[in-house]
Amino acid sequence: MASNSFNSSRSSSGSSWTPEQNKQFERALAYFDKDTPDRWQNIARAVGGKSAEEVKRLYEILEKDIMQIETDQVPLPNYRSTRSNGRGPGNEPRQSGGF
Repeated sequence: MASNSFNSSRSSSGSSWTPEQNKQFERALAYFDKDTPDRWQNIARAVGGKSAEEVKRLYEILEKDIMQIETDQVPLPNYRSTRSNGRGPGNEPRQSGGF
């Protein structure tokens, strides 16, 4: 569920982000810490194709997601047990014939 929240947060930030822009955003966040003057402008330049407002908005959305996860406001996913039917990964029924 957290990854669904994460993905929907990124798409709800107002524009779509490519995987490469996401990587550049993560690297720029690590490089330009919160004490960096003009942080959002620097991050936007590092990402390319995004404004300072867009990168700041995405950061705020992700920060909110993290807070909700850390305060247990995001429900745990209900994973189905793969052992209940014996057909988990590697336990697929074999087909007769061709082997």
